[in-house]
Amino acid sequence: MKSMLLFLFSAFLLSTSTAQSFTEVEQIMLNNQKQLGDDQALIIYKDGKVLYQKMLGDFRPNIQAPIGESSQWLTAAMVMIMVQEGKISLDDNVGKYLPIFPKWMKGYITIRHCLSHTTGIETDKQGAGKLFQRRSFSSLEEEVNYYAEKRAIANNPGIWFQYDQIGPSIAGRVLEVVTKKKFDRLVQEKLFRPLNMRITSFSNYTSAISPFDGAKSSAVEYTNFLSMLLNKGMFNGKQILTEASIAELMKLQTGTALNKYTPPFMNGFSYGLGTWRETTDGKVVNCVSQNSPFVWIDYCRGYSCILLAKKERDGLKRELYDQLKAAVDAQITSACK
Repeated sequence: MKSMLLFLFSAFLLSTSTAQSFTEVEQIMLNNQKQLGDDQALIIYKDGKVLYQKMLGDFRPNIQAPIGESSQWLTAAMVMIMVQEGKISLDDNVGKYLPIFPKWMKGYITIRHCLSHTTGIETDKQGAGKLFQRRSFSSLEEEVNYYAEKRAIANNPGIWFQYDQIGPSIAGRVLEVVTKKKFDRLVQEKLFRPLNMRITSFSNYTSAISPFDGAKSSAVEYTNFLSMLLNKGMFNGKQILTEASIAELMKLQTGTALNKYTPPFMNGFSYGLGTWRETTDGKVVNCVSQNSPFVWIDYCRGYSCILLAKKERDGLKRELYDQLKAAVDAQITSACK
């Protein structure tokens, strides 16, 4: 069976009639180059194939670019692989693996709390121009030890939802300790290689890797990941995630948590594990990044979409995301309500 990677490249052969049906999508990309930049790549995947793709500028769908907060979906999937292998449980206390956390009275935070942004650990003040700006660390271990030792517990775990880099970083460090492998190497072996994601990486040669927003990928390779989530965990005949694992990622995890901080871009969404839920039934989910890409799965309509800019962009607007999704939805026949 041909790999998904090779199949996606064949999308250049899409028929003119198919391309014409997505004229509005293309126009949205063109009209918003001030926000998105001149270089963009978009792929819509449905029914085992690329339904439509469009490139602007000198960008191509197989070129690597930063994917920002969309990195979290990869991190959450990696955690679920370790759960499937029996190495960890979502409800394990992080203190079981990271002794520094019990030392500072934070050992009862669970891996589930980490992936759902409900650790209760105090974060930096958010504000315009300050979101996710953080100090530099030489390793994930150093960063996570800093959270254990230097950050206060502002509330009990599970009480409030506060979107930041802390939880995903702790979860990533737990995986390093459990497997005795660096996070980037582990994800390469267990997730990226099985999905033919050859150029996707969390590597960072100047500071600690970030399981929250530090990955680089391409529109082609991230579509491989999306297709796996859309196809019940299967990719090229291999079961990467079980259906139960995918259901856990998409399930509402923050139903009773108070909203301490949600970025304005994500207002109105609820949260799973590394996953924003757009609808109450969880049929439309995303892991959009406020700096690019826009990425989502519509289980009801049976498709996924990624719009990736070559360079990270500041000030992307929710209205643009909503407009793009509506334009795609309009071209996909569905009985969805």
